This record gives sequence, structure tokens and C-alpha cells, in this order.
Amino acid sequence: MNLPLQQDNLISESDRKGLYKTIFSRRDVRGQFLPDPIPDEVISRILYAAHYAPSVGFMQSWNFIIIKSTSVRKKIHDIFKLAHQEAAEMFSGEKQEAYRSLKLEGILESPLNICITCDKERSGPVVLGRTHFKEMDTYSSVCAIQNILLAARAEGLGVGWVSILHEDKLRAVLNLPDHVVPIGYLCVGRVKHFYQKPELELAGWLPRMPMEDLVYFDQWGSDELSSNSSLVNQIKKDSDFPWQSVQIN
Repeated sequence: MNLPLQQDNLISESDRKGLYKTIFSRRDVRGQFLPDPIPDEVISRILYAAHYAPSVGFMQSWNFIIIKSTSVRKKIHDIFKLAHQEAAEMFSGEKQEAYRSLKLEGILESPLNICITCDKERSGPVVLGRTHFKEMDTYSSVCAIQNILLAARAEGLGVGWVSILHEDKLRAVLNLPDHVVPIGYLCVGRVKHFYQKPELELAGWLPRMPMEDLVYFDQWGSDELSSNSSLVNQIKKDSDFPWQSVQIN
């Protein structure tokens, strides 16, 4: 098989810096949305970025439900409010108080909501690459969501992922078939500002974990350093500014 080759397989230094800047400056947005409508050409670019995500077996398991209707978003918001109250009761003491103080969605404030789904029947019952890891279709749809998060940030848009929802109620509002699973519900829009750090980190909900505590070598739990000290030292060096080696201006 003769496959067409990309003529330019190099990424320019400025593009590379832009990619890292986008990754490290992306934030989950809840409360800074502006009501300004998003131009169709921007929405289209974001959707195409999602559609070009990697997918196992090239199954392209995703669909995108664009939600602008105020009445539909109010129904989704009602689902959130119920789940949010239930979630608060799962915490106790200071943790519950902290949870209730957090702004965790922008369903009504953002001008656009997008629900990304996974079609469990896409490409038939046997899919290349999903023969033994059955959830690879789900993971593929998650890759599409990640591309939306990054493309939106590159466009100057904020995105908030809302996961505190009753799936059955969300299914009913969006009229999803039984074989289609909602994977991500996103609030999208221009924002007043982006925080320097994730809001949950700033609020003291949880700290960012040190990278060196998350890396093993060859086997789970193995922290063999003798032959990997150079990488470990570099990881520690980059802890404050992970993108410093690409010298983003």
C-alpha cells in the first residue's frame, strides 16, 4: 500500500511554543463567561479539531450536540442543581462547606454548550483495537474532548466540563438513543479572564501533585533512579515552569 506522505513533517519553533503555551494556560472555566456569541467559523474550527482527534480503529466514535437553546440549557441546569445538592451531602464538615462555596458550572452564563457523545455501535460489533480493551471507543471520544479544550483555549475561549449531572435525565433531555453515551458536557464562551492556576488549586481543594511522584520505571511502584537520574532531575527542575525548556515568550 502506497500511503501519501506529509510533505512538511516538522513543527516550527513558534508553533511548538504555541502548543505548549496553550496546554499550560488552559483552564476549566466556570464563572467568568461573557455572553458574546461565538462566530460560526470559530465553532467550526473547534469542532474540526475534535474530529481530527485520534480514535482507535479510526472508529470516530463521537458526535457533537450543539446546544444554544435557553430552554434546553435551563433543563440541563435543573439536572445539575439536583446532582450538585446530592454531591454536597457526600462531603462532611469543612469539605462540604468548601464544596458549596465553589462555582462548578456555567451552563446558563456561557453562550454555547456542547455535549460530546460516544456511539457504542459505531463501526459494528468488532472494531480494530477494541477487541480486548472494550472501552477504547469511550477513550477515543475523550480525546475529541481534549482537542476541544485546547482548540478553544487557542481561540481565546474558556471551556468548563460539567460532570455533576444525572446521566438518565441528561439522556432524556437530549433524546439520546440507548447505544449513545454522553461523555462530556461542555460550557464554551469568551471569558473576562483566565486564572493563573486552576480554580480548585487556588481554592485549596487539592494541590497539584509533584510529577516525580507520578513516574515509575519499567514496573508499577519502581522508582529505580540509578539509570534514570538525569530525567528525574530534569522533571524536578521543570516543576515550577514545565515549558521553560521551549522558552515561551
